[in-house]
Amino acid sequence: MSTMTSSDKDANFLRNKLNKDRVVIEEFRGETRVILDRDMVLQACQLLRDDLKYDLLAALTAVDDWPNDPRFRVVYQFFSTSTNQSLGLEVRLMDEDPNVPSIENVYPNANWHEREVYDMFGVVFDGHSDLRRIIMPHDWEGHPLRKDYPLGDEEVQFSFNFDEIDRRKRYASD
Repeated sequence: MSTMTSSDKDANFLRNKLNKDRVVIEEFRGETRVILDRDMVLQACQLLRDDLKYDLLAALTAVDDWPNDPRFRVVYQFFSTSTNQSLGLEVRLMDEDPNVPSIENVYPNANWHEREVYDMFGVVFDGHSDLRRIIMPHDWEGHPLRKDYPLGDEEVQFSFNFDEIDRRKRYASD
């Protein structure tokens, strides 16, 4: 028999405040995650911060499930320093429309997290104050953490194959 944790109660609170039919609660290895539609993410974050006292956005990242659709999962991890509880949110996005509202107005530290997810996965955070690359050069094409991103063709050079790779390696002309 399982007992309901504070995170489970908080997840059910969110589900009741949002549209019950469009919110799914999953539990895996003691961690609770709320799966919701992108149009609910701002309201959910405001409820988490204001009503449930989740005062820290601990992580924001994405997962590329290519070739499946929905292709992307934007994953948020929140923490309450007053209750010592964590709760995850997840928003699933289709390949042809990888947009989700920015939450930086609710959690200001989302600014850089969202920029990194944009840079690496190509997920666009609507309403972000400065959505531009943060890791890759500004003129870089593509998003390196997408599973369909082309891999480089240079073989990795180790001590055991150094001479062989060195002979075949292309160097800039002097």
